[in-house]
Amino acid sequence: MLSYITRRILYMLVMLVLVSFVSFLIIDLPPGDFLTMKLQELQARGDLSAALRIDDYRARYKLDQPLMERYWNWISNFIKGDFGESFEFERPVREIIGQRAVMSVVLALSSITIVWCIAIPIGVYSATHQYSVGDQIITTLSFLGLGMPGFLLALLVLFFAMMVLKQDVGGLFSREFQDAPWSLAKVWDLLKHLWIPALISSVTGAAGLVRIMRGNLLETLGQPFVEAARARGLKNRTVTWKHAVRVAINPLIVILTTEALPSIVAGDALVGTVLNLPTIGPLFVRALQVQDMFLAGTILVFIVLVTMIGALIGDLALAALDPRIRLD
Repeated sequence: MLSYITRRILYMLVMLVLVSFVSFLIIDLPPGDFLTMKLQELQARGDLSAALRIDDYRARYKLDQPLMERYWNWISNFIKGDFGESFEFERPVREIIGQRAVMSVVLALSSITIVWCIAIPIGVYSATHQYSVGDQIITTLSFLGLGMPGFLLALLVLFFAMMVLKQDVGGLFSREFQDAPWSLAKVWDLLKHLWIPALISSVTGAAGLVRIMRGNLLETLGQPFVEAARARGLKNRTVTWKHAVRVAINPLIVILTTEALPSIVAGDALVGTVLNLPTIGPLFVRALQVQDMFLAGTILVFIVLVTMIGALIGDLALAALDPRIRLD
């Protein structure tokens, strides 16, 4: 076990170096850089000293150095916990990500909780009542959920809230609480806004997990060990939940660790943009658009890191839950 974990950690370190370099290179590929756009913006405002200020910025962020030297400066400081400075916000990347990380984690955990509490029981019911009216309704709703893009559902919710309910559902706080210190009133205001993006983010995820759970459980219920459990006189409920679901849930564990955990960092960027959420996803998209390489590169490295950690946790969890799986 220890040797397996050690090998995986070594692979993760190599992958992080490759991802950091490739992402840094790709962000730098488009012609120009952030300061080119900044220069055009200052000149459009009539700033006569724009060129001199841009030269100062270029020297400050070391953009006048070769690509490899800039990458080495960034990655060497990254290891020390210094992720560089954001070009657009002119603040440390660590500070910017830290401000949005809490809301990203809260929203992602809310979505994951809703998805799992809904998907597993409904998937089990659909499999154990195959071709019933309930199964047909669940199947239809699942296909609708799979075919409905999250950002489109977010737009529909915004339209319904504004035109019918006369309520603004964008963001996670009301205007009076956005910059206010934390209090019970602010927490309650957060909860009133949180369920909307959590529900939207959960629709497509729950629909997909219901279909996966149903298909796997139907296949598992026909396995010999399930028939043997029934032959011993166990109740159908015990056979289903204690024996069949334990095996059928394996793919869902993989999805949880490899897809749901990275969403804690990035989340659904399109839904976050539509709903104007103060999370990392929209920040990442904005950083890519303006070639804010230190900010975008740092977020991307953290996404990959969490993905690989989730994959490792998923493999260890599968080995612990399913005796048929061995790490060697």
